[in-house]
Amino acid sequence: MPSASSAALKAECPDATLLERLNFYFDTLVADTPSLLRQAHEIRYAVYCVETGFEDAASFPDGLERDALDAHAVHGLLVHRSTARPVGTVRLVLPVQQALLHSFAVQGVSDHPAFRNSTLLPLASTAEVSRFCISRQFRRRATDTMYDEPETAPARVSDRRGGPLMRLGLIQVLVRMSAQHGITHWCALMEPTLLRMLDAMAIRFTRLGPLVDHHGLRQPCVCDIAEALAAVRRERPEYWDVLTSGGNVIY
Repeated sequence: MPSASSAALKAECPDATLLERLNFYFDTLVADTPSLLRQAHEIRYAVYCVETGFEDAASFPDGLERDALDAHAVHGLLVHRSTARPVGTVRLVLPVQQALLHSFAVQGVSDHPAFRNSTLLPLASTAEVSRFCISRQFRRRATDTMYDEPETAPARVSDRRGGPLMRLGLIQVLVRMSAQHGITHWCALMEPTLLRMLDAMAIRFTRLGPLVDHHGLRQPCVCDIAEALAAVRRERPEYWDVLTSGGNVIY
């Protein structure tokens, strides 16, 4: 694989789609080995303990940020291909079938009935999205615009160099893990700014109840994965192509 630079991409893929760009610059991996899982915890430590201070670094002397929910979760990684360096991770907390009312962090901080009533939300096939993060050190590189648009940039579907590529890559592996585990819905405690970014990408979560205090103000929300992907396909077809790996993951 040639060096991941804008010049190399132009030479190799002058009309590259977003999916081709993602595959050129990054690997999206399920962290299903001890080595990959360790890398996911290392990124979490870097982001949540060092960069943001959301978690106490002293609680993780081994440099691996973990919690009790990891016992029933699967993890994804975004790896920069030319350096083989993991730069982002996301966690999918799976439902505990014997304890559906106590599976997710959102159930401990929100009193919305959807999180406690399987007739409102199919808890047995719902998973919680959390620890969605990309290393600030990588995002702030001078060449970052090769991989991602600034948060304030307008959507430019016709511009093949545009698109929130790193976020799309993490959501791609999230969709893949969800399909593998029979998950139909997501729930989350999400920062309002991230929700707005996802809205702009046509990936829409339904807000449930008021903001809650969980490492700052967070919005409890849910998402029907099939409905979300259908909306992305209508409004952002190049994004849908990335999220479904070229249509290979279908809900």
